[in-house]
Amino acid sequence: METETWPLKYMFKFITPNNSGKVEEIKALLPDHGEFSFKHTSSLKHVAITCIALMDSADQIIEITEKIDQIEGVLIL
Repeated sequence: METETWPLKYMFKFITPNNSGKVEEIKALLPDHGEFSFKHTSSLKHVAITCIALMDSADQIIEITEKIDQIEGVLIL
């Protein structure tokens, strides 16, 4: 990450069960200014969440990812 020029656009991508408000919980931890997209599986049991946002540092990305990693059932891609 030291070779990157900051700020840069970063793509966060997660898969989560489609229940218990998990999508909203993840969305609340991601940058408000991000461009969000959501894709449900055909069975509607899971949701893929993508957020592309301008990030200021690698530390900022790691902090967000670590918080989301603590949510049960979330897969980080």
